[in-house]
Amino acid sequence: MALLSRIMKGNNLVAEQDWINHIESLKSSDNFGNKVEAINSINESLENAIKKRMPKKHFGVMFSGGVDSTLIAFLCKKLKGDFTCYTVGIEDAKDVVEAEKIAKILGLKQKMKILTSDEVENYIKETFKIIKDDSVVNAGVGATALAAIRLGKEDGVTSFFSGLGSEEIFAGYERHSKAKNINEECWSGLKGMWKKDLGRDYAIGTHENVDLLVPFLDEELIKAAMKVPGEWKITFEEKKMILREAAIALGMPKAIAMRKKIAAQYGSGIDHVFEKLAKRHGMGKKEYLRSLS
Repeated sequence: MALLSRIMKGNNLVAEQDWINHIESLKSSDNFGNKVEAINSINESLENAIKKRMPKKHFGVMFSGGVDSTLIAFLCKKLKGDFTCYTVGIEDAKDVVEAEKIAKILGLKQKMKILTSDEVENYIKETFKIIKDDSVVNAGVGATALAAIRLGKEDGVTSFFSGLGSEEIFAGYERHSKAKNINEECWSGLKGMWKKDLGRDYAIGTHENVDLLVPFLDEELIKAAMKVPGEWKITFEEKKMILREAAIALGMPKAIAMRKKIAAQYGSGIDHVFEKLAKRHGMGKKEYLRSLS
């Protein structure tokens, strides 16, 4: 399973301290002098990150219709990759509706699965057993990823592009907007990914025997993104603004690049079902998760 050379050591996830040391080694005091330079560097770095990870055989893109997954798919198409966008969620979920529209506008091959409540419950149970973590967020995010992976495996796909890391390097979380120093919060979040994200995705990828390809955690892209002043990342208009501007510069329609996006577990509707399941058992979500062990 290949996430990134610095994330993996042989077939195993690197130790937490090794990951933290790696992130520390990428720090620089340099900043871009103007937005044009920043946007060009981001786009060049992201395209190279995708190009060097792109499988020769048919692959998948976990596709929610947010700027991260749409930009990956947009560049994969530009690079003439052989891929399908995989979207999962409950009926009428925001990501399901929007991702279908965006795929049609951009001419992307897409496969979608509408999940029943029973399927969501099974994915939550499986995810909890795989990741061995009672984090409600990790259960919801992981269940969404697991459902998309299983959908792709029906087509024989064993490699999937993921937008993991974009929120941290381009300041996509609410905590970034509240931080005194946006980029320092980005660096802190990158270091914290080992506990919050990498272990979860490594466990799921290993269990499913698939490669998870994460171009937003490419070293050169991280360095480029972290040379962007924080005030260019978060504006009064939107979070991850510099990435949205970069997408528009590549030719993505502005309405798509500027689409407001919520976390995968909410956009897919999986968290909504998760909450209903917990209430049906007379529990909170964390208590319900723990009852599945």
